[in-house]
Amino acid sequence: MSGQGMELKLQIWRQANAEDKGRFHIYHLSDVSPHMSFLEMLDVLNEQLITLGEEPVAFDHDCREGICGMCSLMINGQAHGPDKETTTCQLHMRRFSDGDTIVIEPWRAKAFPVIRDLVVDRGSFDRIMSKGGFVSVNTGNPADANTILVPKQDADRAMDAAACIGCGACVAACKNASALLFVSAKVSQLSLLPQGKPEKAQRVLNMVAQMDEEGFGSCTNTSECEAACPAGISVSNIARLNRDYMCAMLCSEEGM
Repeated sequence: MSGQGMELKLQIWRQANAEDKGRFHIYHLSDVSPHMSFLEMLDVLNEQLITLGEEPVAFDHDCREGICGMCSLMINGQAHGPDKETTTCQLHMRRFSDGDTIVIEPWRAKAFPVIRDLVVDRGSFDRIMSKGGFVSVNTGNPADANTILVPKQDADRAMDAAACIGCGACVAACKNASALLFVSAKVSQLSLLPQGKPEKAQRVLNMVAQMDEEGFGSCTNTSECEAACPAGISVSNIARLNRDYMCAMLCSEEGM
């Protein structure tokens, strides 16, 4: 070990594009400070690769404040790494030890095709949202908050569901690559509130149909999605979506 830093062996997935087969490359990094964030460590690696005239590792990031979830990486087989309810950008190297081998991969899901290296296309989430993740009814001028009474329990559940950042960790952690935790959170945050109720039935039908069309897998209730979620979204939202979906299906059949 050099100074106070760590010696690390990085096993990183490299893939030129969606058509490329891809493979792991091994890199050795020295003098890694335990105070670095995980993304800062990758920045250091890329600086070294550029200096050597090699292609840097492509990875996604934006705010680096644990808010946006773009820093989506599988680290040693865990979505966003070993810390609970933490995004990759908020993971620090002190969680690792000198001499460790760290395996770094992109999200693995048919609906998240690899763009390059560790970057995947999560446009499937956007397409699901476009099918109902909004309120389109004419609500008129802004009403005073006190004129729309919302039970605190419903408001709290809606806010908890709205905490979903759409990073895709639930999909990456699920053995079936199911997106049901994401979809259920986006459905719940609206269906629990008065403003979302007029479109409640059509919303859940449309969003679930788009989820299936995108090629996400089915939920088998292992709850790995909840364990991997950096926002701590509860699987109780999936139960709520299933109830809403069943009611919407029955209502649509009765109206035929």
